[in-house]
Amino acid sequence: LLEQFHYFDLPSDQRAFGEYLILNLDENGRLQSSLAEIRQMSGQPLSQEQAEEVLALVQRLDPPGVGARDLRECLLLQIDDESPLHDVLRSLVGEHLDDLMHNRLPQVQRQSGYSLDLIKDAIEEMSHFDLAPGRGFQSQVVRSITPDLRLVHVNEAGEGAADDAEGEWVVELIEEYVPSLRISPRYRRLMQQNPDDETREFIRKKVESAKWLIESIEQRYSTLKKVAQAIVDRQTDFILRGPEHIVPLKMQQIADEVGVHVTTVSRAVDDKHLQTPRGIFPLKRFFGGGTTNADGEEVAWDIVRIKLKEVVDGEDKASPLSDEDIMKALNSQGYDVKRRTVTKYRKVMNIPSSRQRREY
Repeated sequence: LLEQFHYFDLPSDQRAFGEYLILNLDENGRLQSSLAEIRQMSGQPLSQEQAEEVLALVQRLDPPGVGARDLRECLLLQIDDESPLHDVLRSLVGEHLDDLMHNRLPQVQRQSGYSLDLIKDAIEEMSHFDLAPGRGFQSQVVRSITPDLRLVHVNEAGEGAADDAEGEWVVELIEEYVPSLRISPRYRRLMQQNPDDETREFIRKKVESAKWLIESIEQRYSTLKKVAQAIVDRQTDFILRGPEHIVPLKMQQIADEVGVHVTTVSRAVDDKHLQTPRGIFPLKRFFGGGTTNADGEEVAWDIVRIKLKEVVDGEDKASPLSDEDIMKALNSQGYDVKRRTVTKYRKVMNIPSSRQRREY
C-alpha cells in the first residue's frame, strides 16, 4: 500500500498523513479509529477536508476495499460502474445491509421495491466481495505438528499385522524425538580416582542428581506411553471406524486404570500427539463427556454434534428447523439432549440460526 501511495504527487504533509493512515489500518484493512482522531494523532497540520481527500486516495489503492471505516464502506468501495447490478448493489449495501446480513429478504423486498429474484442475484454478486481485504497481506505461519507417539498394529506374536480385525494396537514412542541422556564415564573415573574426599563427594552428589534426572525423564515417558495405551484401548472404534465412533472418556477413568493421579494424566497428555492410521490427533481429542441414548448407552458429545449436522443438512431450507425442532429430531433418534445444548453446539459449529439458514 505504501508503494502504491508513493505514486501520488502530494505535498509532504499530505504524504506523511497518508503513510500514517496506511500504518493505522487493522488486519482487515480498515481504519482502527475515526479519521478525526487519526488526524489529531498524526501531528500533521491538515484540515478535516484535506484528511478526507487523502483518505479518498488511500481508498483507491489495491485491493479494493482497503481504507474503509466500516463494513458498509468496505463493500461500497468494491462496487464500480463496471460491476453487474451496480446501482442495485449500492442501494442494498447502503440502505439495507443489516437486513441482508440477517437474511431478512422479504423485509428488504418491501422496503427497496426490488423483486426477490433481483435481490438474490445481487447477493450472489456480493458473495464475491472481500469482507477483509487487508488479510491478503498477512502471511500465516503454519505450525507443523510432530507426533510424540505412534500406533503399531501387531499380531499375537508381536509382529506387524495387516488385518485390523486381528491383533492389537500398540503405542510406541517415536524414539527420534526422545532425548538420549547419559552420564559421561569421565566423571565416574574422577569420582573413583580423585584422592580428595571433598571433591569425590561433590562429584558423587552430582552424578546421583544426574541419574535421578534421567530416571525421572524415563518415568515420564513411561507414564505417557501407559496413558496413551489406555486411551487407545478405550477408543479402538474411533481409530478403526472414525470420529463418529468415539466413546465418552474422562481423565479420571484413565488415571484409575494406570494408577496415577488425574493431574498426572492431564500433564502427560498436554500438547502430546498420537500418529494413527486416520491422521495425527492430540491426545486430548480422545477425552470428552456425553449423554445417554434411548437404550441407556453412553454416547459422546462428538457423536451428538455429528448427528446435529446431519439433521441440519437434511432440513428443508425453505423452512429450516428451529433449535427446538432440532432437539426433537435428535430426541426421536434416541439422543437425550436439551434445546440449550443444541443452541450451544450449533454456535460452536458455526451453524447459522434458522432465520439465517432460510433460502427464499
